[in-house]
Amino acid sequence: MVVIRLSRGGAKKRPFYNIVATDKQSRRDGRFIERVGYYNPIASAGEAGLKVSLDRVSYWQGHGAQVSPAVARLVREFTAKTQAVA
Repeated sequence: MVVIRLSRGGAKKRPFYNIVATDKQSRRDGRFIERVGYYNPIASAGEAGLKVSLDRVSYWQGHGAQVSPAVARLVREFTAKTQAVA
């Protein structure tokens, strides 16, 4: 089964997360199928803290992928932000 979840990167006390489509049985930071976005919780004001490829997320959901609760929250936040700008 394919899941869309966060994969942690970055240094100690400086987290950076990739939003990835991966097999459910692979490790959190292990092998993944596709990177569909990123989340930087400590981004400064000039940097983009969240970027999600919504078309790729919907593609994977159409093929049966499950979205983790954290990624679902981030996708809702990203769509709200993009609709407010447009």
